[in-house]
Amino acid sequence: MPTKRTRRGLTPAIVLVVIAVAVITYLVVNQGKPLLSGSWCQAGKGKAAVSLDPEQAAIAATIAGVAHRRAMPPRAVVVAYAAALQESHLHNLSYGDRDSVGVFQQRPSEGWGPARKLKDPVYASTRFFQALTGVPNYRHKPVYRAAQAVQHSADGLAYVQYQPVATALAADFTGNSAHAVWCWSTAPDPARANLTAARRGLAHAFGPVSSRRAATPGDAPTMLVRVPHRALGWAVAAWLVTHAASYGIHEVRYAGFRWRGSSGSSGWTLDKGPAPRDLVRAS
Repeated sequence: MPTKRTRRGLTPAIVLVVIAVAVITYLVVNQGKPLLSGSWCQAGKGKAAVSLDPEQAAIAATIAGVAHRRAMPPRAVVVAYAAALQESHLHNLSYGDRDSVGVFQQRPSEGWGPARKLKDPVYASTRFFQALTGVPNYRHKPVYRAAQAVQHSADGLAYVQYQPVATALAADFTGNSAHAVWCWSTAPDPARANLTAARRGLAHAFGPVSSRRAATPGDAPTMLVRVPHRALGWAVAAWLVTHAASYGIHEVRYAGFRWRGSSGSSGWTLDKGPAPRDLVRAS
């Protein structure tokens, strides 16, 4: 009898434990999926951090690269990000209102260029900056007015909401904030990086850059990008990290910090190896 009473007393407790374990398992398996799988990127740190999907991050890095190529000031990058966030949420769309396409939803019928070219973020960004340069005194206009002067949107005030995020992203992707952009993915790394294609892609965005392949016996080939100043170095590093999945890049090193694809969610970590300030390394 005592044994039976003990069993009866324990049965509800055991049931509750089983239910609790089942609920926790369900939450981990289903709610935790975004943390345990997939790909993501981050710009900035702490409360100022901005989460981006891989395409958004790659496009943001490309816009910053084109801005460098055209010697555009940081204010121009803020305006470009505000416009791109409003028009496409920093995605390269193949559709839009009427014949609008691309990151900035530019219309071929309005003289922006052929649709096939506007779908190239480098070309679209170049055309945006060309138009922005023609806006009188754009550096001193409110961001939304400068963006509207380029875009001629039906609702020019819509750009206002994106100014804070655009300002933060501009600091991160132009390199004014060091080691501020990183990405991660749970997909297996490619066996070998396509550094030749990476060099072409980098030059397409940033213009002529001094880069070369290098390899030491027993080590994987490395791409070395020579940068004349620190901000450009971090802008190049951000571009390489956000395009790592496209080119099979496993690691990026610059100015005493290292990003590794296998542990990308940890961000940039201190690099104990040699750290020349004028070289960005990717392998």
